[in-house]
Amino acid sequence: MESEKIISAFNSLIVINNDRIEGYKTAEAEAQETDLKMLFSDLMETSVQNRKELVAEVKRLGGTPDEGTRVTGKFFRVWMDAKAALTGNDREAILDSCEYGEDVILETYKKVLIQDHQDTNYKEQDMLNKHYALLKVDHDKVKQLRDAIASEKN
Repeated sequence: MESEKIISAFNSLIVINNDRIEGYKTAEAEAQETDLKMLFSDLMETSVQNRKELVAEVKRLGGTPDEGTRVTGKFFRVWMDAKAALTGNDREAILDSCEYGEDVILETYKKVLIQDHQDTNYKEQDMLNKHYALLKVDHDKVKQLRDAIASEKN
């Protein structure tokens, strides 16, 4: 794969990590409980570290790292704000919104891992697989907490 294509793929991951960071800043601000605020801070840190590694790799390849977020990420944060306001900062609703964001980032990584695997080197594949594994653990934490809250209600 040409460097430009790898850079483009990595920039798409930088942007989705930026979206996730902004989403968890929003979720942390919406949350009333300290445990959720701490969880969202931890989840945000995963993307901060992922972004740092991706930015370094894009620079190593001679590219310019993207700094922004996607328009859809901005829409999601606005929707999350509206939903939180409508639901009265309900834990299950906030976690449900967060799980949606987790699904989106996992799908984006999966797409890059599947479509670009033959075009990236071993080190890059290792980095992407590590990121995916960390994000999957984060996803599962959100899902388990949300499911536990839902089962308590029933």
